[in-house]
Amino acid sequence: MQGNTVEDIFARCEEVLGYRFRNRELLERALTHSSAARSRIESNERLEFLGDAVLGLVVCQALYERDDRMGEGEMTRVKSWVVSREMCAEVSVETGINHLMTLDRGLTNGRSLPQSVSAAVLEALIGAVYLDGGLEPARELILRLLDKYIEQALDDEHRQNYKSALQQQAQRRWGVTPEYVLLDEKGPDHDKAFEVAAAVNGRHFPSAWGKTKKDAEQEAARLALEDLGLLDEAQA
Repeated sequence: MQGNTVEDIFARCEEVLGYRFRNRELLERALTHSSAARSRIESNERLEFLGDAVLGLVVCQALYERDDRMGEGEMTRVKSWVVSREMCAEVSVETGINHLMTLDRGLTNGRSLPQSVSAAVLEALIGAVYLDGGLEPARELILRLLDKYIEQALDDEHRQNYKSALQQQAQRRWGVTPEYVLLDEKGPDHDKAFEVAAAVNGRHFPSAWGKTKKDAEQEAARLALEDLGLLDEAQA
C-alpha cells in the first residue's frame, strides 16, 4: 500500500471486484492481514473463514447446474481444484488484490507474498461482499473471477472420464486393464508433444497426440472408445 492513500486502495479494490461497499469497515478488515492487526480478531481471518464457505457453496451450485451428468465424486474433484489455495492465490495475484493488503513489512521483505496469504485475502473479500451485499453479489463476484477456471476444470474432468470409461469397459468385457503405449515424442524439452496409443486385450487402437502424456492418453482413450462403438455410452 506504500505510496497510496487508504481511499486509493479501497477504490482500486472495489474496481477490481466490481462491487462498491456500503460498509467500508468490512473492506478494510478484509484487506488487513494478522501481521498488521492489533489482534487476530481484528484481522481478515474471520472473513476468510466465512468467504471460504461462500466460495464453496457458489462453486458447488455452479457445478450442479452446469452438468447434470456429473456424479458426486466428479463434482468433488472439480470443486476441490477450483477452491484450492493454489487457485485462489493465482486469482489474487492475477487481479492484483494481493498487493492491496495491509501487512507487516517484514512479511515480504522484498519477496513475493506466501501463497496462503494471497489466497486468504481473496476469500476474505468474498466474505466481506457477502456480509455487505448478500449472496447474489458474492455469487456474481465469484463466477466473474473463477468462471474460466470452472470451465477448465470441467473440461479436464470430462477428458479424465474417457480413461475411466475405457477402463470400466475393458474390465467388464475382458477382465483386463487398458495399457497406454508411448509411440513417439517431438519438440524441444520445453515444448514437447507425445503420441500415445491405447491397447486393450492385445488390440491396439488409433494413436493420439498431446502436449503432455496425460492429455495424449485421454485422447487415445477417447479414440479407443470410438473405435469400439462405446463413445456415446461413455458420454451418456
